[in-house]
Amino acid sequence: MASLDQKSPNVLLQSLCCRITGKSEAEVAHQFQYAVRVIGSNYAPTIERDEFLVSEKIKKELLRQRREADAALFSELHRKLQTQGVLKHRWSVLYLLLSLSEDPRKPSSRVGNYGALFAQALPRDAHATPFYCTRPQSLALSYGERSAGLSGSVGTSGISSLGVYTLNGPTPTPQSLLAGQPPQSAAAGAQSLGSRLAWALPISSSPSAVMAPPTTRPPLGPQVPTTRPVRPRRDGDAAGEISEPALVRDILYVFQGIDGKFIKMNAQENSYKIDSKVALCKSLRDTSSRLAELGWLHNKVRKYTDARTLDRAFGLVGQSFCASLHQELKEYYRLLSVLHSQVEDEQGVNMCTESSLTLRRLLVWMYDPKVRLKTLAALVDYCQGRKGGELASAVHAYGKTGDPQMRALVQHILSLVSHPILNFLYRWIYDGELEDTYHEFFVASDPNVKTDRLWHDKYSLRKSMIPSFITMDQARKVLLIGKSINFLHQVCHDRTPPGKITPASKPADTPKDAAELLSDLEGAFQEKIDAAYFDTSKYLLDVLNRNYLLLEHLQAMRRYLLLGQGDFIRHLMDLLKPELARPATTLYQHNLTGILETAVRATNAQFDNAEILKRLDVRLLEVSPGDTGWDVFSLDYHVDGPIATVFTRECMGHYLRVFNFLWRAKRMEYTLTDIWKGQMCNAKLLKTMPELSGVLHQCHILASEMVHFIHQMQYYITFEVLECSWDELWNKVQQAQDLDHIIAAHDVFLDTIISRCLLDNNSRSLLNQLRAIFDQIIEFQNAQDSLYRSALEELTLRLQFEEKKQKREDEGDWGVTAEQEAEEKRRIQEFQDTIPKMRSQLRILTHFYQSIVQQFLVLLMTSSDESLRFLSFRLDFNEHYRAREPRLRASLGATRGRRLSNI
Repeated sequence: MASLDQKSPNVLLQSLCCRITGKSEAEVAHQFQYAVRVIGSNYAPTIERDEFLVSEKIKKELLRQRREADAALFSELHRKLQTQGVLKHRWSVLYLLLSLSEDPRKPSSRVGNYGALFAQALPRDAHATPFYCTRPQSLALSYGERSAGLSGSVGTSGISSLGVYTLNGPTPTPQSLLAGQPPQSAAAGAQSLGSRLAWALPISSSPSAVMAPPTTRPPLGPQVPTTRPVRPRRDGDAAGEISEPALVRDILYVFQGIDGKFIKMNAQENSYKIDSKVALCKSLRDTSSRLAELGWLHNKVRKYTDARTLDRAFGLVGQSFCASLHQELKEYYRLLSVLHSQVEDEQGVNMCTESSLTLRRLLVWMYDPKVRLKTLAALVDYCQGRKGGELASAVHAYGKTGDPQMRALVQHILSLVSHPILNFLYRWIYDGELEDTYHEFFVASDPNVKTDRLWHDKYSLRKSMIPSFITMDQARKVLLIGKSINFLHQVCHDRTPPGKITPASKPADTPKDAAELLSDLEGAFQEKIDAAYFDTSKYLLDVLNRNYLLLEHLQAMRRYLLLGQGDFIRHLMDLLKPELARPATTLYQHNLTGILETAVRATNAQFDNAEILKRLDVRLLEVSPGDTGWDVFSLDYHVDGPIATVFTRECMGHYLRVFNFLWRAKRMEYTLTDIWKGQMCNAKLLKTMPELSGVLHQCHILASEMVHFIHQMQYYITFEVLECSWDELWNKVQQAQDLDHIIAAHDVFLDTIISRCLLDNNSRSLLNQLRAIFDQIIEFQNAQDSLYRSALEELTLRLQFEEKKQKREDEGDWGVTAEQEAEEKRRIQEFQDTIPKMRSQLRILTHFYQSIVQQFLVLLMTSSDESLRFLSFRLDFNEHYRAREPRLRASLGATRGRRLSNI
């Protein structure tokens, strides 16, 4: 155990301190504490760790001293050392040798360097922003050799891991490393290792020692003992005021968030406060408080980065934001390291000149770093609770300032923050891949959505995650590009590589590329998005039209479900009439399907594509009590695969509703045609029955009213609704740039015909009135059929009676007997007695029909749709209904008055 303890780092370090100073273990307590603090210091070296550079400096120093043989020997030894793996930190050993070779007792160069330091113009702070920077590279903040290394170190910028910084205060600085008797001095030509290292360590920090001129430094030889030892005043003594150099050292610790000896963090007030027991003048206290604000700002930024760096749920964008803050803090630490090096140098030479680092100079030097830290702290506050694209939007919004330095700083942070977003974007638009584990990208994917709903539901925009530097139109195009690629692969089963659809441009591989792209959002970035959008969308539409006949299916919907194929629809009605006149419960779908195939083969529909005809089918709706085949029959069109994306279930439901409406209107036209044919065929037959002339005239008038109404309605539906809407749809489809344009145009087409065919919720009252009119037409057909049936039966009986009478007269007998003639007259009288009942029935039917039409016209006149108001003018072109309905007169008059006033 003893051997292990003797080899521990603490024991070895204490032994080294004893050997260097030549004192006992009890006497080197302060030196040992200071050595521990140096070894555990947070400060990074102020020169670059370049072994070659240090070896070259050593050889140059040997050559400068005209020791060429030693330089050659050193070069050979260094080469052999490099070939062996004994030492892991060769640079540290070489740098120690170089430092020990320097003579710290040459104050001329060092004091001159300090004078040059403050004689120059005020430099900007060291920072990571590559857009504008005046780094203190050329300032002589240390020895000449150290300046060369420092320029390479501070001049670099990049995200690197930062060391772990302790939050506790540092080990107190020893009062003096040379307070006791120094070791015996060596010969005049050679200085011992202990003396040279002791010169590099800080000496007494008492005010008298600090303010003493260089000539008052104690000699290296043994001191002459005095009768009464003088106790130097320490920094923390209450007997005197704290020296300004002591405050400067404290402030440097506060800058990195570490409590100093006199300045500590007050948790209650959340600020750094100077110990109230310390005697300090008001000016130094105020200046120190102003400088301590940097420590508070540093703690705020550092607390945010420490909390978020380990949070994986913060995402790649958040980690990039933390990395940018780390990068800025790293440059801030480098500046502190430079300042700390200067303070240590001043303390080592134990002098105070006009160029010494004071609080006032420090206040001026730290002005720009304070502004930058304020910007970072405000940015941290503004970005609290944000992630992904929302975080990028916050950073972008904060860069809208008139201060060019602050704007450049925020732009640099934005280039780092937006780098992951741009990588997400390029993978999405060029490969269709979405690897957004932490939901940072503005395109969202729902893995639970099935393939048939991929286009509509699987991918969507997270509007809160759209960065403010990307417009909504650009975001929509980005969504469509990746969605089109996935639709081609998963739904269309197209195996074309994405690289052949649209050539991939150079991605934002580095934050510098991202910064260049962000600086030209309306140029290069927009061109990339547009190129990928047009290429991908065009290829998708070509595949749908070439392989899946999208446009042919759209025309098939118009021809069959919207009754555009006139010869087919008419022939189908003729074939279905016997079947559909039966009760709905007696119909069989296979019988109707056979009739449908017959109608297809007998008309021009047979020349359609077989892919379309095999999708055409018959569908029977839900049966209600009392329904006939006309009420439940419907055509159907089966859709699947990619075309189901355009013709969704909702769309097919709309087509079904429109077909039922058009089918019923077409049936009314078909029914009125049968009514007119019956009237024309029976007009001559019933001329021999003059008692029916009034009833037949009434039938003709009512039938003419109905024919006029149905013709006008058919004209309105066919031309003003279907043809106009179809023409608009077809033009939009031909000009469509992507599938969404076709879907949107198709949805507008269906919504238009649903609305103008009175099938929407706003036209429910109009539709009810129209259906009542259709029902009256069916009632009139039944009434007229009953009238003609009775009249024809009576006519047949009369003709039979006359035929028997003529036959008996030809045989030479009496034509009729008195009893037969009386029976004939009685029967005729009974028929004539039913005519008033028929007339009253027709009168009631006519009155009811006209009242419904009048109510329908009133609703049309109050409609917001101008085409429906024009329809009312055509339906009542001769003002027949206006004369019967006072409300209609007021509506028509008011509307026509408005029209005239508009003209």
